[in-house]
Amino acid sequence: MEIKEENKLPNSGIPECAGCQKVIRERYLLKALDQFWHEDCLKCTCCDCRLGEVGSTLFTKANLILCKRDYLRLFGTTGLCSACNKTIPAFEMVMRARGNVYHLECFACQQCNHRFCVGDRFYLHENKILCEYDYEERMVFANMSSDSIAQMKRQAARIGLSRSVETCSGYGSTEPVCGEAK
Repeated sequence: MEIKEENKLPNSGIPECAGCQKVIRERYLLKALDQFWHEDCLKCTCCDCRLGEVGSTLFTKANLILCKRDYLRLFGTTGLCSACNKTIPAFEMVMRARGNVYHLECFACQQCNHRFCVGDRFYLHENKILCEYDYEERMVFANMSSDSIAQMKRQAARIGLSRSVETCSGYGSTEPVCGEAK
C-alpha cells in the first residue's frame, strides 16, 4: 500500500477511487491492490478501521479486504503456549524460540520468572527458557560429579553456610558476609 501525492501520479488523468468510484481530488491517496483509494475508503471489511492508519499492510481473501488482526482472527491458526499450555489466539503477539511459541507474558525464565527485555540473552535448555544466570548455574552443576557436590556441602557446613542463608547480611550491610571470618 502506498501513499502518493496527486501531482506525482504516473498518468496525468485524475484517478477514481476503487471504493466509492468518485474522483480523488484530495492531495493524498492510497494505492492498494493496483487501484487508487481515498484515505477514508480503504477500510477493513470486518472492523471498518482505516487501513492507511493502521500500517502499510492489508490482506485479501474471499473478496474481503482485511487488517492484519481480522485476517488472523478469521483465517489464522491458533496454537498452544509452550510454557502454560493455554491457547494462543491467532491474532495475539507471540515470542518464538526455535519451534516453541509463547504468550508475551509467559516468555520468562522458567526457573526464576525473570521477564526478558529486548536484548536480554536467554537459553532454551531441555525445552525450558532460562535466563543466563540460571542456565550457567545448571551447566556448572551438570558438569560436577556427585563427589564435588558433596565436597561443596561439607565446606559450606564448616563455614556455617548450610541452611542459614537467612542469617547472612545483605548488600550494603556493615555486618560480615557469610563465609567471612567474624
